[in-house]
Amino acid sequence: EVHLVESGGGSVQAGGSLRLSCVGSDDTYNMNYMGWFRQAPGKEREAVATIRTSVGTAHYADFVKGRFSISQDRTRNTLFLQMNSLKSDDTAMYYCAGRFGVGVLLSPLAPDKYTTWGHGTQVTVSS
Repeated sequence: EVHLVESGGGSVQAGGSLRLSCVGSDDTYNMNYMGWFRQAPGKEREAVATIRTSVGTAHYADFVKGRFSISQDRTRNTLFLQMNSLKSDDTAMYYCAGRFGVGVLLSPLAPDKYTTWGHGTQVTVSS
């Protein structure tokens, strides 16, 4: 069974940093895209950043460009999200997700393209 487990969330003051990690089962090595998504109360789930795993090409939502960075360690089946200059608007449950497939996604930031999801890790930013 394929699974993803997130960690690293917590409470931080505005301007602070957090690093999220997502450890996957061995099968996740074959996922062609992985990413981080978030959902705040009363809002829809939205993409934060995704990566095409074979080549390391990253895609970011406009609201995190320059602040967040996605990276991977394929030897450990681990995905990371470094979050700097956090704002209160970044408060949400953050989810790791991935998908199996081949080729290039036309919409790599679309949540409905991802089929395997973790349970999430809460990030709370106080102003």
